[in-house]
Amino acid sequence: MSASIQAQTLPEWLEQLEQMHPQKIDLGLDRVRAVAANLGLDSSAIKIVVAGTNGKGSTCAMLEAILLSAGYRVGVYTSPHLIHFNERARINGESATDAQFLQAFEVVEKARGDTSLTYFEFTTLAILWLFAQESLDAWVLEVGLGGRLDAVNLVDADCAIVTSIDIDHTDWLGADRETIGLEKAHVFRPGKPAICADPQPPESVIEYAKSIGADLWVQGQDFNYSGDRQQWAFAARGRRRNALGYPGLRGANQLLNASGALAAIEALRDQLMVPQQAVRLGLLQAKVPGRFQFLPGQPAIVLDVAHNPHAAAVLDKNLAGMGFFPYTYAVFGILGDKDIEQVVHTLSKRFDAWYCATLPGERGLSGQALKERVEAQLALDFADKPNEPVPEVLIFDSPAQAFEAASQKVTVNDRIVAFGSFITVGEVLVHLGRD
Repeated sequence: MSASIQAQTLPEWLEQLEQMHPQKIDLGLDRVRAVAANLGLDSSAIKIVVAGTNGKGSTCAMLEAILLSAGYRVGVYTSPHLIHFNERARINGESATDAQFLQAFEVVEKARGDTSLTYFEFTTLAILWLFAQESLDAWVLEVGLGGRLDAVNLVDADCAIVTSIDIDHTDWLGADRETIGLEKAHVFRPGKPAICADPQPPESVIEYAKSIGADLWVQGQDFNYSGDRQQWAFAARGRRRNALGYPGLRGANQLLNASGALAAIEALRDQLMVPQQAVRLGLLQAKVPGRFQFLPGQPAIVLDVAHNPHAAAVLDKNLAGMGFFPYTYAVFGILGDKDIEQVVHTLSKRFDAWYCATLPGERGLSGQALKERVEAQLALDFADKPNEPVPEVLIFDSPAQAFEAASQKVTVNDRIVAFGSFITVGEVLVHLGRD
């Protein structure tokens, strides 16, 4: 039996929700489905579910901006948040208020009875209930972890997107792309559009979509993109959208994400009519803090939530395209269950110094432990380069302290890159007063 929650403010609710369930992550849909049945989450809104390892947040942001530009009422659920919990739910482009969350939490608390829910399950149900109370035309829902057993998968998607797939969350999802891909493919539904935006999809994703009779759209087969320096074009099953401006979101993979979003728009064209101008405006206006985000001024400051090898490789490519900087300093904080060695290896030649920060929580890693792992990997990467100096590695108690130290070190021509976790990027933004 789970004790009832007594809370008055949003921070109090969130603190108690963290303690409600014995496990932080407890994958499975039985408990969350039972509570959902008591909530009445029915809605005529078109529901788009987005799963994948990387690119989910950007894809959701582009879908949101395009649909809003087309005049639709849109609810968007993403996780985790960077700074404020309210970021997780947006209704017509605005974050849900504390008052809205408090009402939704009260409703879920009453509906769950004795059922124990994780923080993620409880808050997911609250946000879905919140959306169901609004007269929305579309819901855009980001899967938190995997797909098959994630709480978001209790929603039957009218269209599901699987973005790029890579190795991450191996304790829960498996150790290879085929296994992980199959977990994520379970957001697909029979007879509904199933968008596979990974340019090299695991066979398990394709086979699962076919086995359930989903309407499979595969990147490079059913839809593709091309571009030059000025503009790009998208094509899908005989339809084209030409002369598109490049997305407002920066980075090497954003056309890949944009094409997945546009494939969903095309697949749903009978239910959601989207004119060309709305696509153009939406792509330009889409914003996602912490995804290869530049801060104005000098020195150059880049923020990126990259926390797995695939995202690190994209970050490396994006940094390489920025031009020359005399020195680049890494402000690095990452959770302990990530593939830290491979992330460091991918970026080892990109930084002149690593400022390692302690992250809080059960999954957090101390700056000391991170320093040891970074130094060990750098020793391997520079072993055959005796004439190249091995980057310095320093320890700090928090990302804010690490960033402040790096700020004291740089000149106006240098660059700071803060990355490794949502926590790292969020804390740096707060430190800079951009919350």
